[in-house]
Amino acid sequence: MGASSVFLIFFLVFAAILLYAGWITRRWVNDSSDYILAGREVSLLINVFGVAAIGFAGTSIALGPGLAISYGLWGSLAFAAIYSLGGLALYGLLFTPFIRRSGAQTLPEWLETRFSPGVRTIVTVTTIIGLAGITANNVVSMAGVVSAYAGWSLPLAISLMFALIIAFSYFSGLWAVTLTDFIQMIIGLVAIPLFLFFLISKYGGFDWLGKTWPGPNLWVKGFAGQALPIFSLQYPSVLTFVVLFAVFLVWGNNYYWLRASSCRSERVARWSYVWAGFLLILFIFLPLALIGLYAAAAYPKAFLPMGKIPPVGAYGYLLRELPPVISAFALIGALAASISTAATAVIGATSVAIRDLYQRIFRPHANASQLLVPSRIVLLLFGLLVWLLCFYPGGPVYLFAFANAWLGPPSLLVLLGLTWPRFTAAGALWGTVLGMGTMFILTFLELTGSVAISRIMHVGIAGLLATAAPAILISFVTKPHYYGQPGWSLTAKNRSDVDLQEIDRSVLEYIRHGYNTLAEITDALGVDARVSAAAVARLDQGGYIERYRLTGSGFYSFRITEKGEEALPPLSEWEKKLAQEGLQKDAVLVLKRAAENPDGLTHLLHEEGWSSLVLANHISHLVRLGFLKEGGIWRRNIMVTDKGRLWLKELSQNEAKDV
Repeated sequence: MGASSVFLIFFLVFAAILLYAGWITRRWVNDSSDYILAGREVSLLINVFGVAAIGFAGTSIALGPGLAISYGLWGSLAFAAIYSLGGLALYGLLFTPFIRRSGAQTLPEWLETRFSPGVRTIVTVTTIIGLAGITANNVVSMAGVVSAYAGWSLPLAISLMFALIIAFSYFSGLWAVTLTDFIQMIIGLVAIPLFLFFLISKYGGFDWLGKTWPGPNLWVKGFAGQALPIFSLQYPSVLTFVVLFAVFLVWGNNYYWLRASSCRSERVARWSYVWAGFLLILFIFLPLALIGLYAAAAYPKAFLPMGKIPPVGAYGYLLRELPPVISAFALIGALAASISTAATAVIGATSVAIRDLYQRIFRPHANASQLLVPSRIVLLLFGLLVWLLCFYPGGPVYLFAFANAWLGPPSLLVLLGLTWPRFTAAGALWGTVLGMGTMFILTFLELTGSVAISRIMHVGIAGLLATAAPAILISFVTKPHYYGQPGWSLTAKNRSDVDLQEIDRSVLEYIRHGYNTLAEITDALGVDARVSAAAVARLDQGGYIERYRLTGSGFYSFRITEKGEEALPPLSEWEKKLAQEGLQKDAVLVLKRAAENPDGLTHLLHEEGWSSLVLANHISHLVRLGFLKEGGIWRRNIMVTDKGRLWLKELSQNEAKDV
């Protein structure tokens, strides 16, 4: 049986598995919150694999071996460490705590709560463009490899990949992508090391590499004697890797935000990114780097500058070394990498289109159930758009080149907005516009051959400077939000007179009962984060609450003040006890139902008219307080703790007295 026939069998089995995974997860989707965020129910293990699957992309398949050929093991592992540790792990430690507490489901949604509606709109539109570029590039690049290997036409390969991505994503959104990412990561964790093992079996171990390597030192220099620069402004260098693959690609990308938002808890979000980074380095990037070394050692005259093959094509070039079964499986591993990243990008674009455009502008009062069908329609429309772009001459190449222009400035907004209260909405808006505009123009001029900025610096470096300089300067001459103004402190002193609105009192009630993060309040109320954030700002300015900190995740955690207590109706003794325990009536209802029938908790969605996030929020709150404990790899399994049972017994006795 020929290699193309074997690959066809593998592809059909692979496609059937992904489609089945999308089909079975459709039952897990109750509304758009499940479709876009998997109901904030993703566990640690599953999110580790989900985040790693994003990094295990077609770009990694190309760059991992290619950098090893050009710059030695050091060059490839420098890229791996910068993306995996400086990008993913640092994102987990620095950003995910505030992402989980901020309540914003998407990055643009948070940008409005921190800056202005204008910033949200601009970043929403440009995020969709950037993710279109990432999606198209992943599909077309991998379709080219598949087409060359299996003998399929390029349009057929592109269409099959897109049909597969859209089909399984359509059923259940992020739930489908999460399950299929897990499957595709398993394939990658087997296929990539198996590929390396075969090369070691055929050629030998490190002794063979050391003796055969055509360059001076395989550890720090490529086979042509090149070493990876560190501080060069031109690509590739360690500096440009940091800017492009850590800051721009991860920190400013909505689908990494989405992955953090979908986790069960802040702890799960934080450590899933850290462990995903180490998983990628050890089991994906290191084997890919070694595959590149074997490619150059075995074929020293095949790759540029000695030969005609680009180093980034080493993975596909070496497939011919493998027996048909192993080569087909290794190609499926590469295909899985591209499909997983492309599918995540599709969901990332769908989420901002629904949450930040459709709902905010056209249906601001729509609930999560009413947004489920529009979410599926938007996913289909985005898929159709990117599929058409794949056939436009030069389209994917140009789109991918422009992707950094759209993803770069938001990363700086996140970093400065998180750490600098003085950073203003005007600074953020003009920094974004000027940074994106600069990169757009420079990239266009580069691609058309008019001006070669790359001879001086990478366009990402220019864009970073063009964003940072005006953003910071304008912030010094414009008025910041109240908490960034001179004299403002955390303690409730020198506050303003504020007339409380109905929603302000609702928010204050939740804070009194222990729902002390913006995420808990936003999910409990079922509103856009801009609504709950505005209410919190009024309460803070009026001295009814206090924030824990003015920066970081503590900015989104609150405590009620004495003035806040006085603004609310007095509590009975039993209600005071509830508030001291951090409980309110909806949480008590969830706790009771969990004790009676934990598998029947989803019935509350229909009985109470809740969205899936409302239920998930109360469960997470009870877990945090120690009344419930959760488990389960896929769906959340709920158990009442001893503390919870003791409290329910006391509740029952109190209710009996009232009767």
